[in-house]
Amino acid sequence: MVNPLNRPVRVLVAKVGLDGHDRGAKVIAAALRDAGMEVIYTGLRQTPEMVVNAALQEDVDAIGVSILSGAHMTVFPRLVALMKENNMNDVLLTGGGIIPETDMKELQEMGVGALFPPGTSTQDIAAYIGEWVASHRNF
Repeated sequence: MVNPLNRPVRVLVAKVGLDGHDRGAKVIAAALRDAGMEVIYTGLRQTPEMVVNAALQEDVDAIGVSILSGAHMTVFPRLVALMKENNMNDVLLTGGGIIPETDMKELQEMGVGALFPPGTSTQDIAAYIGEWVASHRNF
């Protein structure tokens, strides 16, 4: 997936909090790499501050958060706030995991992009990220 700067889309994949199940995040990271994206995987037990700092340092186009712990209504709003504080208005915040549909809608109203439940096609996720970056990122 190539953006208008003619470089691969850069995505930071993160596991935030005490959630120790990272198989899904690793599957997504591999799928995004296979789609031609550059992927930075932060590993387990990251804080929202660590994720945003890494995203700034790596100049990413998107942040993808895998969350299975039930803390999505705490983690995503904090990430949104930190991204706003750092003027990351043209960086996509997306993710997936065990998130009830009503919470997905509320998070999207706060500024989070599409959220993907287990079983979503990795091709659909890669396409969404690539299309969002191509149409929203200020290069």
